[in-house]
Amino acid sequence: MDLVQHGRSAATADLPLPLPATVIGRAGRKGVAVSGRATRDAVRADLAEVFRRDYQRVVGVAARVLGSRDEAEDVAQEVFLAFGRSAVPAGEAPGWLSVAAAHTALNLIRSGRRRASREETVAATAEVVAPDVAETVLTREDRSRVRAALAGLPRKHAVALVLRHSGLSYAEVAAALDMSPGSVGTTVRRAEAALRKELIRHASSD
Repeated sequence: MDLVQHGRSAATADLPLPLPATVIGRAGRKGVAVSGRATRDAVRADLAEVFRRDYQRVVGVAARVLGSRDEAEDVAQEVFLAFGRSAVPAGEAPGWLSVAAAHTALNLIRSGRRRASREETVAATAEVVAPDVAETVLTREDRSRVRAALAGLPRKHAVALVLRHSGLSYAEVAAALDMSPGSVGTTVRRAEAALRKELIRHASSD
């Protein structure tokens, strides 16, 4: 089952890899936990390396929820800022970053603070020039319903579903969410069933 469709896969797109100066500067000003304790002017030494290694994955997870590469990149910057101030062991960084990306993206939807995205702008333009305007409008509404339904799921179920559909293995999802590997499949199936039920409920109320 596909989650929100994205025009270009953020997990495989060519994305900028140099660590933005804003991430380094803001993390340094706010203090960074490097060994369980924050220091005033330090940035964890592995931040740039982890950023280069995991940036595409973090953007891909956020894009699965938001359907917008622009917004996913904003989420990625916020997530790496938090990582820079944390004492998360480097070996646990991929799972921690993926979970943080899913949580942050879901929070954006739930809070209603999303900005107008490039995807929405393109869709609005397509309504004018597309030969089948009704289909374009329905597609956009369907994506909006999926995001709303996803944000309404229990948080752990929603995150597990997003991570699994972002390409993480059952073992990776289990490690990231501190679950037993055997329970991941059940959790994901329940989340998919709940998502379908929520979408049917929305459709029947129209």
